[in-house]
Amino acid sequence: MRSGLVGFALLGHLVGFLASATPLTGGNSTKRSPLDISLPPLIPLIPGVTEPLSENAIPLPILQLPTPPLPSEPFTPSQLRPKKIGYFWTGAGDNKHADFLATYSLDDDTFGTLIDITDVPSSGNSPHHLGVSTDGKTLVGGGLLSLLKTQDTAFYWDVSDPYRPKFAHSNRGILSSIVDEIRAKPDGGFFITYMGSAVGTSPGRLIETDASGHILHEWPEDVGGTLNILGEQFSPHGLTIDFEKNIGLTSDFVVPLSILKPTLGIQRANTLRLWNIKSRTIISTITIPAGEGIQDVKFIPGNKESAALATAVGLGQVWIIYPFRKDVHGKQGVAEPLYDLGPAARKSMAIYSDISDDGKLAYFTITLGNHVAALDISDLNNVKRLDDPDVVQPIIGPHYVKISPDKKNLLVIGYFVQAGDISVLNTPGDFKAHWLDILDDGSIQFNRTIDFEQTFTTSRGGARPHSVVIFDLTDPKNPVYY
Repeated sequence: MRSGLVGFALLGHLVGFLASATPLTGGNSTKRSPLDISLPPLIPLIPGVTEPLSENAIPLPILQLPTPPLPSEPFTPSQLRPKKIGYFWTGAGDNKHADFLATYSLDDDTFGTLIDITDVPSSGNSPHHLGVSTDGKTLVGGGLLSLLKTQDTAFYWDVSDPYRPKFAHSNRGILSSIVDEIRAKPDGGFFITYMGSAVGTSPGRLIETDASGHILHEWPEDVGGTLNILGEQFSPHGLTIDFEKNIGLTSDFVVPLSILKPTLGIQRANTLRLWNIKSRTIISTITIPAGEGIQDVKFIPGNKESAALATAVGLGQVWIIYPFRKDVHGKQGVAEPLYDLGPAARKSMAIYSDISDDGKLAYFTITLGNHVAALDISDLNNVKRLDDPDVVQPIIGPHYVKISPDKKNLLVIGYFVQAGDISVLNTPGDFKAHWLDILDDGSIQFNRTIDFEQTFTTSRGGARPHSVVIFDLTDPKNPVYY
């Protein structure tokens, strides 16, 4: 009954907001676009009144009570100015305190020093992926479960001062929700995959924003593209773009609503979409048979055929996508198996990846297999595994992975998703950021960790770091944001 009332309240807010929204009428207009909305809290923060409501709210079947976050404990920022910085998009462990951006030093001598904490004005978002603008001044992170509390789903921070991030604003789309992968546009703004519809079903959308983070479009908008995503499950998670070659790939993972109880089972996809980036239209659908969730896809830097690597979670395999080749029927885009990651990777729920900027090394996190795999892909006809798949690594639930800008380290986060009693998706994690050394041959060696659970146990009921952006300011004239 209460979840129905919450849904009704959301509908009322949304209808009222859209009724007052005015479309953009020109390039210099400051009027709000209906594609860029931000819903006010359904239950505003009233000190001394709403705290008990937040602390005692019980899980509802799907929609959750839209309670404001509990007040955060005071924090004194560090005066340290490291050259290497890690920004971690992190959820409060109790789902009651505010979710936050944690800024840490990644320098050798001060590694793991907490520099600053920047709250967002909501809780229970289940922070997901994080991205950075081309100029390094803006971060954007998504909430996997923001929709369930009728909250905005994308959060933006101003990092013009890299040591003092400031929360800028949040927003949400009209047609889509469940923010996933983020890619910066060269001229400012972002492309972002939203894995689900506005109610968490299929189809999702490919979102485009301007440099200020305001939503411009929810693609596809053409008839052919709309029929394409309505005809076959469109739940885009992975995203990779080659702006010079005018192509992009999105990979379809799972229908978000199907991870919530009651469910007949998680609905996994076997497809990727090949895009014409200039026209923002879908060229073709590429299928990986029995892939059971194509979580991630990334172009191989420098590859002459613009090939990309895609992770087929059900198969536990890496596939290679050739976007300009045609199949026997003349359809553009061909998928071929490249490498089997072994038994520990099959049905591992999540396999995420990163590829070195010279296109020679690739790293894969096998979430339920508790393993990070390393491949030498310098010769795609003779891929070599650089890790021992039988060695027990000191990590639980590895998911998000990034190669450091100087290519000396690999940053892996030991946490994927724990959606709680309302969900069938609760993967084990150690809630640590693991700093691995990349050895001369490309293999990896575990080194140091940042323990989020230990740091935030008393202040926020623990912490759930999901993703990271790395700044390397070693050379002030040539900063690197990744």
